[in-house]
Amino acid sequence: MTELKSSLFKSPAVASPTMREFTFTSADFERVRKLIYQHAGISLSPVKQDMVYSRLARRLRATGIKTFSEYLDRLEKNRDAQEWERFVNSLTTNLTSFFREPHHFPILADFLKKHAAKRPLKIWCCAASTGEEPYSIAITVQEALGNAASNVSIIASDLDTNVLSTADKGVYGLDRVEKMAPDQVKRFFLRGTGSQEGYVCVRPELRRMITFQRVNLLDPTWPVRGPVDVIFCRNVMIYFDKPTQYKILSRFAPMLHPEGLMFAGHSESFLHAADLFRSLGKTVYELARKPG
Repeated sequence: MTELKSSLFKSPAVASPTMREFTFTSADFERVRKLIYQHAGISLSPVKQDMVYSRLARRLRATGIKTFSEYLDRLEKNRDAQEWERFVNSLTTNLTSFFREPHHFPILADFLKKHAAKRPLKIWCCAASTGEEPYSIAITVQEALGNAASNVSIIASDLDTNVLSTADKGVYGLDRVEKMAPDQVKRFFLRGTGSQEGYVCVRPELRRMITFQRVNLLDPTWPVRGPVDVIFCRNVMIYFDKPTQYKILSRFAPMLHPEGLMFAGHSESFLHAADLFRSLGKTVYELARKPG
């Protein structure tokens, strides 16, 4: 999702309603809020009406549909899978960077050094966005374990198929890596030349560690299977209401290895799920009750 993981709803200023190309009523907006909540679990703020108009007006132009009412009817009645995907993608914006919330990565490195010799480890980054977070995880694995990094697999998922395509390519502008240590950039990225000058690409050995796939956390089944040793679910839950958060967390809990960790975003707290997860500080969680 994702990284809805993945500031989902920040947008530039838009034209006033009197200048709009399409009529967009309060009833239309409430239908959008209902549909995105039902389909993706996202609780869309009432103040986001202008943002929603700006994003979805593009879909009306692309489809040739003349009214929001007709567009929403098409979603509800036709169940057009491709247009549902575009609808969700339109309403998700992914803010991410390499080694965002950097205090988590030394904790991850210590966990890897402690457990990687015991068993193969699986890490799930469930809001992968454009890939910076799962690649940061992969770099941490490589730096912590060296040749033993092959004992770790990473699943990177998101709700938005557009950002997953970017993540899968692993190509970024130089500005995206400028805050990283120069030796990390040199070791883990290939610098573009010619038409690719000004870009870097993650090295193949890093890319091979990661499997990218679309996952909607509200789907009744997930393609990810446990046990999972580490779950990165950062800056996702803030877009769900508390009942939806609890529902997702209750599905994470049986998937997580008894010794596993879950990482959350800096503004997220799971006190309402204290029966499932216990805080270790620094927005890191472990299972509240461990088997045996």
